[in-house]
Amino acid sequence: MPLPTPPFDALPLQKDGPRGNAWGLFGAKDELGMLNRLTPENTLTATKEVVHGIRVCTDWTLNLPKAPCFNRRQFEHKITHKYPRTVNDDNVHLNTQSSTQWDGFRHFGYQDHEVYFNGCKQEDIHNSLRNGTHVWVENGGIVGRGVLLDYASWAASQGIKTEALSTWSIPVSDLKKVAESQNVTFHPNDILFVRSGYINALSSLPDNEAAVYASEPSGMPAIGVESCEETLKWIWENQFTAVAGDMIAFEAIPFQSEKFSLHEWLLAGWGLPIGELFHLEALAAECRKLGKWSFLFSSVPLNVPGGVASPPNGVAIL
Repeated sequence: MPLPTPPFDALPLQKDGPRGNAWGLFGAKDELGMLNRLTPENTLTATKEVVHGIRVCTDWTLNLPKAPCFNRRQFEHKITHKYPRTVNDDNVHLNTQSSTQWDGFRHFGYQDHEVYFNGCKQEDIHNSLRNGTHVWVENGGIVGRGVLLDYASWAASQGIKTEALSTWSIPVSDLKKVAESQNVTFHPNDILFVRSGYINALSSLPDNEAAVYASEPSGMPAIGVESCEETLKWIWENQFTAVAGDMIAFEAIPFQSEKFSLHEWLLAGWGLPIGELFHLEALAAECRKLGKWSFLFSSVPLNVPGGVASPPNGVAIL
């Protein structure tokens, strides 16, 4: 059962471990991290969000973006006709982080300490299944109450001209204003979604410009949540089980803080999944129409033993 969340100032829990870690909160051998909070009781509570029965997919198509980021492999789909029968097979080759994705706990570690969630080391990644995303699947996936903050629409309403394809940091103060404008109240164990407008901006680029952008030698600049102590404290104190956005890295890139990198603290420190490139346009439109920004969210990743990341196969049900 989930334990009471200690105060942010109590971090790191393992005092001889890396900054900000919550190692041991759910046991020394835990591989679920904050997903331990998704109990049957929380699932039942989340089902009360289903009022209209409207289902909205949150995955971008696997062949997008056309120019994969960070030199990742291009999506491939080949159909094989089983001649002479009227039967087809298909083969799919993909990098699990080239389109909509959950970053798992094997993806990103503390760079200076060279260690992953709960003390997992690189040799463990190669010689065991420790911290694989299959553990999420074995425990029913990521299912709970989702809340969407439509930062892109709020910013436009305030006359703020965001630059999604630049290093634009979204501060917690703005996220709080978005929540207030949408009349959103967070509950413990929520799954947080933030729409920044990144996918729309990227999709609007001509193919040649998208290819140039994806191959930026100094790293692709992109909008995202601000990497700072205030952001981390806000996420911790709201007791989110996972965070996701339509951005390439959820936090602004290039990363703005080595000390308070969200990827290090959330993935390696807390065991809190980060979702990236979620396609939130249809969901935002539906939420806006209904005046309802919370929903039942269900995601069951690919059941790959030792998986590093996965397409979410996510659906929001309002």
